[in-house]
Amino acid sequence: MIKVYTQLEQGQRWLERYRYRQAVFACVLGFTDTGLIPGISAAGATPADRKYTCLADAEFLYNGPRSQPKYPLPPLDAGASPVLISRAVVESLGIPLYLFNAGLPLPPPVPTIDLGGTPAKCVSSGNALELSTVKHLLEQGLFWGEELAAKSNGGYVILGECVVGGTTTALAILVGLGIAAAGKVNSSHPNCNHAQKLAVVEEGRRKREDENLPPAPLLPRSSAPSLSLIAAMGDPMQIVVAGMAIAASRSSGVMLAGGTQMLAVYALIEAIAREYSLLWHPEQIVVGTTRWVAEDPTGDTVGLAQEVGAVPLLATQLSFASSRYRQLQAYEQGYVKEGVGAGGCAIASHLTQDWNQNQLQEAIEALADRYQKIIGNC
Repeated sequence: MIKVYTQLEQGQRWLERYRYRQAVFACVLGFTDTGLIPGISAAGATPADRKYTCLADAEFLYNGPRSQPKYPLPPLDAGASPVLISRAVVESLGIPLYLFNAGLPLPPPVPTIDLGGTPAKCVSSGNALELSTVKHLLEQGLFWGEELAAKSNGGYVILGECVVGGTTTALAILVGLGIAAAGKVNSSHPNCNHAQKLAVVEEGRRKREDENLPPAPLLPRSSAPSLSLIAAMGDPMQIVVAGMAIAASRSSGVMLAGGTQMLAVYALIEAIAREYSLLWHPEQIVVGTTRWVAEDPTGDTVGLAQEVGAVPLLATQLSFASSRYRQLQAYEQGYVKEGVGAGGCAIASHLTQDWNQNQLQEAIEALADRYQKIIGNC
């Protein structure tokens, strides 16, 4: 139920090391105006819906199905929110959950740890975040990474994210770090909108030139100023998770739970640790995602992981081909694919409890049953 796609020996060693160990799940919430660009994301049927996607996912992840939530799960063109996967695993296995607000436009409806960040402007602005905010969020990430590692008690930390439009900010970071990522990233669309994403990134670079701002870095990896790059073209989640992973890797395992976005975070980790001489343990970190991302025919996740560096790419082999729900079957047609740490949580169910395909699908569908019953009665 878990396949290692890159760095096979290192990935297998990580799985053996953390089998049956305690997992804790931290989901870092953030926002970028990039997510409001028409057509950029399918994580919400309209740009207006996408403004509330993160808030709704956080509420569902924390509470599960409730009548009259403050932010109902937004309608999608096709598919169901990946938070169903994450919540089913967290609830069924009792995995400790921590929600972090790295920068949201509205107060979250459930308890979160506020990191004092801000939402990011659109990548196309070329001026996404204040550099002071990026530095502050790195410090917060380093602090909380150490705390989360301690809570894992010798186990591993799952670091997930919820940022609509985050694969576009990930592309900006990857390209800015000198990684050949164009045409390789994923999206929530069944066919990745590569041209639109790259055009948004290039517009941001042109905007900086037009306004006589220092250009967003596009340098060899050995010399890329990573914090300035995030300030120009990134989002608040990226720097927080990078800091958390660096610190947590010193004493626990780390699973970066996501696809394109977490590969960008790993590239940032390498750059930040090098630039600031921060101690970290690369062998403690893997990227964990879903089969729908790892085998996405409209991207090249495996090739991107190989471009990024020596990081194992793992994926749950969960399938919804036989699901009772057409919203879950849509994952098999390439919709949604990943988000809210879904792939990492699914991997944890196999790794920690030896769940098979049927057990995991049954837990997800049981949660979907409860959710459908509640919304049907509203």
